[in-house]
Amino acid sequence: MAGKLEGKVAVITGAASGMGRATALRFLDEGAQVMLGDLNADSGAATMALIGERGHGASARFSRCDVAEETEVENLVDQAVREFGRLDCIYNNAGVGGAFGPISETTIEEWDYSVAVLLRGVFLGMKHASAVLKAQGQGGVILSTASIAGLGGGGGPHAYSAAKAAVVNLTRCVATELAHHRIRVNAIAPGAIRTPLLHAGRPEKMEAMARAKTPWPRLGEPEDIAAAAAFLASDDAEFITGQVLVVDGGALAAGPDFWGHGPEATFMRKAGVNRGSTGAEGTVREIGRGRGD
Repeated sequence: MAGKLEGKVAVITGAASGMGRATALRFLDEGAQVMLGDLNADSGAATMALIGERGHGASARFSRCDVAEETEVENLVDQAVREFGRLDCIYNNAGVGGAFGPISETTIEEWDYSVAVLLRGVFLGMKHASAVLKAQGQGGVILSTASIAGLGGGGGPHAYSAAKAAVVNLTRCVATELAHHRIRVNAIAPGAIRTPLLHAGRPEKMEAMARAKTPWPRLGEPEDIAAAAAFLASDDAEFITGQVLVVDGGALAAGPDFWGHGPEATFMRKAGVNRGSTGAEGTVREIGRGRGD
């Protein structure tokens, strides 16, 4: 029995770990050919090895890609077309935790880094994928990872939340622009998903905090996001565009306050930047009381 993505070609960024890896595996299982992009080449090699073990090696390629750099995103899209002959879907999933701490302590470099990965990377994926999809003239799908942090306060630090809110509105704007080309543009807004980005080096503490704020009796898994992405990329979602699909176990409905508020909140005690699973080291610095409270 053919999978729901049989014959389709997809580009997935942030595909070397977490939600991106799970989505790449799901797309391959559903019959797609997948171009994986990620900044972390070591994790990319490990993911490709796993794909090979599952018998999908001929249907997948990996390329190191910094989504904040336009030439690298353009090359990733072009490589998919060269390798597989066409493009049907891009999933702009790459992300980092970004800047955290009181806004008075956030440096311009930390802010710019966060927005470059979380928002510019989505814009660049939309830009270059849409050009190919329009030229093909057969429609297509653009997906992006937003977050419940972009749909209300309390879901994440300020830079991350602002960037994800922008992804939500960018999705809606581009959906209306591309609808007459039959290009569907949607986003997925995860809640607490069990990935290296959530763990931030402290899996037990962070998972316990997330569980306490998630009404569903378990944390989200990367495969939950992969399932949502596979649906939105399939023909079953042919009349769905400009939407943000929340996948959070009811956290947004309950009013998430994952990190607390006030001077003792998680992100008020220290400042720095979380570079996620890129392979680059993040930074953390202590905050002198009086400035950030």
